[in-house]
Amino acid sequence: MPTIVHEFAWPDRVVVGTVGLPGSRTFYLQVRTGAQIVSIALEKQQSALLAEKIDEILDQLIAYEGNPFSIPTVTPIELVDNDPLEPVDEEFRTGSMSLGWDPTTVQIVLEAFPLVDEDDDELLEVAVIEPAEMLLVRMPVGTARAFATRTREVVGAGRPICPLCGHPIDADGHTCTLPGA
Repeated sequence: MPTIVHEFAWPDRVVVGTVGLPGSRTFYLQVRTGAQIVSIALEKQQSALLAEKIDEILDQLIAYEGNPFSIPTVTPIELVDNDPLEPVDEEFRTGSMSLGWDPTTVQIVLEAFPLVDEDDDELLEVAVIEPAEMLLVRMPVGTARAFATRTREVVGAGRPICPLCGHPIDADGHTCTLPGA
């Protein structure tokens, strides 16, 4: 079976957003070009790591001696996107992702693959050889910087953290797990 590739070469929009209330939010990576929209579910930790690694790649490119690329150090104001997600129709839940750099187009390249149920040996074998579906996004550097900034903000907008035990504080209260508290 051929792989279904949801490919976005120069997306109009690429963002991480959430559905639900803090403590029970679902994170989504949503990409749009024209009328084509794809939303994939992510874990909060995947979202945070994705933003961190994109910033690392961009910062390394800035620091590279002889760098011929114009890489923004902060999000260009015209690329700030604080709008909510468009209606979400989840394509798949993300398992693995990869990031790369394409110097010929000056773009960050993101690949996301579905989560594979490791209990299903037959499915795992097929997934390792040829995934059934994937998302391929090529982001210009300004868009990538804006994506990373927004993603950090979305991840940080969850439940506040208890200063004593470091666990999230729920809206309905918190029992501190610090001994003696």
